[in-house]
Amino acid sequence: MTAMSLLAAERFFSMLALIALAGALGLVVLRLVPVGRPILAELGPASRWMAFAVAATAMFGSLYFSGVQNMIPCRMCWYQRIAMFSSAIVLLVGALRRDRDVRWYAVPLAGVGLVISCYHYLIEWFPNLETGVCDAFAPCSTPYFRGFGFVSLAFMAGCGFLAIIALLTLTREPDSPRPEGHHGNEHDPA
Repeated sequence: MTAMSLLAAERFFSMLALIALAGALGLVVLRLVPVGRPILAELGPASRWMAFAVAATAMFGSLYFSGVQNMIPCRMCWYQRIAMFSSAIVLLVGALRRDRDVRWYAVPLAGVGLVISCYHYLIEWFPNLETGVCDAFAPCSTPYFRGFGFVSLAFMAGCGFLAIIALLTLTREPDSPRPEGHHGNEHDPA
């Protein structure tokens, strides 16, 4: 079995990142227009699994670039990995348990990851903004590649975090009927 070439991997994962970005923006548009709300309600029950798929794909892509293509992650990449890998685990457990409240755990993780990704992407374009957090062997300001001229690993991670946030905050599951005597603060057994 031969490994995918670096150029093919760059293009493949760059396309996935752009699809995730387009999906996140599409969810925002659907939220803003009244005809989009029923679509969001339909997506709601699957949103945890879709968010997990985004996180898992980003996690495996990250592992592919470092493990197979031997790209040494910089310090910012490690911070993004911590947020993404943790998100994948939390989202898998939330999806398996059908936990609607998983967004309260996963969105903050993705939000922190998104902030780090944005900062990392910014210092890739403006290296003078780098504050000395990274080392000389794996500088945060030097991207390994720029797919399509602008898609770096930090950009890919940011798209993944944005898609996770959009999936968990913009889609809604239809409310199920509550049993008699049920008060809104109690959790239903899954």
